[in-house]
Amino acid sequence: MTISTKEHQALQDGIQELETKLRDAKVKLKDCEFSATRIPQGPQTQSKSDILAAGSLHTLLLLADSALPLGSFAFSSGLESYLAHSKGSAARSRERPIPSQYALLQTFLDLSLKSLAGTALPYVLAAYRNPAQLEELDNNFDASTSCTVARRASVAQGRALLSVWDRSYKSHYPAQTLADQGESVAGAAIIMLHHFSGLLRASSSEPYPPNAHLAPLWGVITQILSIPLHSAAYLFLFSHARTVISAAVRASVLGPYQAQALLASTELRDKIEALVVQYWNRITEESGQAVPAMDLWVGRHEMLYSRIFNS
Repeated sequence: MTISTKEHQALQDGIQELETKLRDAKVKLKDCEFSATRIPQGPQTQSKSDILAAGSLHTLLLLADSALPLGSFAFSSGLESYLAHSKGSAARSRERPIPSQYALLQTFLDLSLKSLAGTALPYVLAAYRNPAQLEELDNNFDASTSCTVARRASVAQGRALLSVWDRSYKSHYPAQTLADQGESVAGAAIIMLHHFSGLLRASSSEPYPPNAHLAPLWGVITQILSIPLHSAAYLFLFSHARTVISAAVRASVLGPYQAQALLASTELRDKIEALVVQYWNRITEESGQAVPAMDLWVGRHEMLYSRIFNS
């Protein structure tokens, strides 16, 4: 059977059109199959663990917010004093070159994180694990803090965190609701926190009133907010690092972009993670100042001729 050139061309066009339609259909089918595997579960099909994970992430972001009103912007954690004393020491020593401000910041940040981890992190972990000991932990932390300036800063930020709980978070986490959901530890922590707040308000009539230090309160409140313990400990140290770096920006040690680069560095991340691992099982009786000079730098801050931070 012979066909004309025109008919042959029409058949070729028809075959090509069918092949194109088949190829498009296969692509659409593959896209549909891929989308079906990637569609997230709706709220009605989420498991309880998924809901709890979303809740802990939400509260973690709340505490990680740099706008959290703890008054940390007023403190340099000893950075301002360290820079002033380092300048004077370098100026008197003609044999050593004067280090840059950025190099001094990196050295201080490393020492400051070690100091905080040694003195405060065990109290964060202990308060999280056993909120009923809040009053005792607060008293022990106060007794073990030898530097008056550091003690005052810790109390100021701790009371600010307690105010954030009372004014912003408490209404969203009633103790009975948590108990009904099986969160018995968190419910007990709320009751203990309410009792502690009452003692703090009536402290004028107590011979040994509570102090409301930041570290134990951080542990109890992160327990109530269902933030995992590792995340609570990591965030405690990260927030301190962010406060120090923020103070360095305001002291003109580095710029905002350089500050973000320092916060994002793997060196800082690994350093914080290593400290959390190091002190994970450290009991409060074994806590202590790992950098004794830190108390001197913090304590001498008030002796500076001019300063821009409270401490």
